[in-house]
Amino acid sequence: MEPDSLDHQTFVKFCDLIYDMAGIKLGPQKEALVSARISKRMRSLQMSDFKAYYDYVRDDKTGAELVELLNAISTNVTHFFREHRHFEILNQILKKWEKEGQSRYRVWCAAASTGEEPYTIAMTFMESLMDVSDVKILATDISTKVLATAKAGVYREKHIEKISHNLVTKYFRKEKTKEGENVFHVVDELKNMITYGRLNLAKPPFPMNGPFDIIFCRNVMIYFDNDIRRNLLMEAFRLVKPGGYLMVGHAESLSGMLSKFKSVEPSVYIKE
Repeated sequence: MEPDSLDHQTFVKFCDLIYDMAGIKLGPQKEALVSARISKRMRSLQMSDFKAYYDYVRDDKTGAELVELLNAISTNVTHFFREHRHFEILNQILKKWEKEGQSRYRVWCAAASTGEEPYTIAMTFMESLMDVSDVKILATDISTKVLATAKAGVYREKHIEKISHNLVTKYFRKEKTKEGENVFHVVDELKNMITYGRLNLAKPPFPMNGPFDIIFCRNVMIYFDNDIRRNLLMEAFRLVKPGGYLMVGHAESLSGMLSKFKSVEPSVYIKE
């Protein structure tokens, strides 16, 4: 059953709903993208009318279909060691803290996507510290679909191209599928560091108490307007320890956000 075309008025209704529920701002230039992604979900439900599907999402008291809608809409562009400079800095910070006697570490990866970022953080801990016995990484995302991929920790060969051969050998187990394709399983040593959970960054306050040593909140604020960004930054400031760090995407900036964080270098901030 092929969906009908999406009229502009219904598109605006979907945009308003997605903004209200997830803080994701969709402009008119996204109309074709939204139509294509919602159509895919509607086909799986054997629905053809966009208005009927909108009513179905809005009236679903369980919230389950809203999760499916957000899974369909969310864009997840990520790879291992993305924006490599952050992991160089993380390595330096961890070595300094360990030298000062710290042995307990708590990190929040706020937009975990399909797992490449939290696993990169875990690898950096393994490579930076002598003792990783008390390292815990909380990895969250709004999309249950990407969280399932992250938890599984299985990646195709093209996904690990940016990882050095040495790290692949240490932290992945290679397996050949029935189709003859190589896939790579993240080792349990990394998996055991990470706890995954669904979290809507547009709806603070968050249920965590913190304090976190470091928060990675990268390449997600670009989807939010300034009000939601400010609220998110206030929560990050509450949750990070004094002397702790916030990492944001290289294309993101806190300038004009009235944030209490102090800039260390572009996209890296400290709570003094």
